[in-house]
This record gives sequence, structure tokens and C-alpha cells, in this order.
Amino acid sequence: MTSTSASTAAASDRGADPVVPRRKDGPRSKRAVILQAAVDSFGRDGFEQTKWASIADQVGIGQTALYHYFESKVHCLLTIMSAELERSLEQFQEAVADQPDDLARLRAAVGSAYDLTDRETLSARILLAHMDLLTTARASEREEAERQRARVLVRAIEDEWSRLVEQGMTSGAFVARDARQTGLALLALIVSVWRWYRPGGRQSLDDIADFITGACVRLVGPDPHQE
Repeated sequence: MTSTSASTAAASDRGADPVVPRRKDGPRSKRAVILQAAVDSFGRDGFEQTKWASIADQVGIGQTALYHYFESKVHCLLTIMSAELERSLEQFQEAVADQPDDLARLRAAVGSAYDLTDRETLSARILLAHMDLLTTARASEREEAERQRARVLVRAIEDEWSRLVEQGMTSGAFVARDARQTGLALLALIVSVWRWYRPGGRQSLDDIADFITGACVRLVGPDPHQE
């Protein structure tokens, strides 16, 4: 089963809406190039500061052609967010698939969260900065469809982390606590890095991955105050 079909099946089992696969772009489509330019601009200059027309200029198309792919700057932003969530989910599933035990799965899952290119890092920062956009319905049909897609992916990622923790607790590798709460705490710790990390900074993603992995391992272990 592919990672996309696995996430679809898992969502169906939980009663959530399945993640609908995207239609493949044609060979002449500018959609991927537009998204890359938008990620670079939103990540470098900020979403509010980026002029929608400037994206068209970077890609070398007219602004009217831009609306063929995205009906608004917000629609493009929501698409970037759902694409980043989908990448994160698939990378998590691939990382944990063949690990020998629960602790190895945890370490691999955390490591996968930081195994990113510079542009993927920008996408992760954009996602975290605009998560509030997923809480309110959009009037536009296309924007709302992308928002709903992102919400389904958020739930799928949360469920994967909760399931990883629950399996570790069942096997005795992790201390028995509330699995959902622990899974969400791990996820919050991991994504908090994108509030301050900048590519090319003092710390590398490898250094950060080592530090956060250690923190996550300690989080699923015994409470030192109760020993």
C-alpha cells in the first residue's frame, strides 16, 4: 500500500474524511513553479508583504494566467500548507515503517521531521505561522476545499503520533500515560522549532534533530519527580 493510500485507509477507519489524491499536473502546467516561487517569497518576505502580482512576475506569466491555477493569494497559501502537511505525513510513515522497535520508531519519526531541504523548511515555517487559517470556513469554494484537505491531514498526523505513542506504551517501552496527550505534546515540541529556526543559522538541522530527539525520548520516559 502506498503512503497516500495508507493515509486514506487510516482516515476512513477513524471515520474522518479521507485525503483525496491531487490531480497530476500536465507537462505544461506552471502550478509547481508558482508554488515554489510563493514558498520562497512567503518564507523570505512574509505572506502579507508579498504582492500576488510579484509571483506572476517571478514565474514569467501574466497575472490573469496566475488565476488559472489559484484564485487568490490565500488559496495559494492554503495549498502550500496542505502540501506541507501531506509531505510530513508521508515522510513520517516512511520513516517508521521498518524500524525494529518502538524507541527506534520514535527516533526515526523525530529525525524525519527535520530531514528537509531549505525550501521544505520554509514551507514548514509558513504552515506553523498560519495554522489559525484552518479554524475558520472560507467563502470561496476552492479555498474551503483546500482548508478542509489540510484539516484532514492535521488529524491524520495527530493520529499517527498518538498511535506511535500508544504502541510504545502497550509494549512497555514508554511509560503509560494519556497516549493522545503525549502524542500531541511530542508533535508540539517538534514543530515549535519552526518559530525560530532559519536555514544557514548557527545550529544545523542535524544538531536540532539530535537535541529534540533526546527531549522526546525523555518525554515518554518516567517522570523524574515521581521516582
